[in-house]
Amino acid sequence: MSEKRRCDKDMISWIMGNIGTIVVASLLIIAVTGIIISMIRDKKQGRSSCGGNCAHCKMCASCKTAEKHSGASG
Repeated sequence: MSEKRRCDKDMISWIMGNIGTIVVASLLIIAVTGIIISMIRDKKQGRSSCGGNCAHCKMCASCKTAEKHSGASG
């Protein structure tokens, strides 16, 4: 039993020594997960982060916005 108690004490000591890192890492994981979920939902709903400036976009040929712009001007 004393071995288990010592192991528990060591684990609690390690957690208390690294609590700042654990909290920051947890917050970052939550934030990144939220951003990814938001991006997936936006993609499914047809929204994007496109700024509408197709002249400087590498994905211009495959973008739905580019088709709308070229159809409106032509």
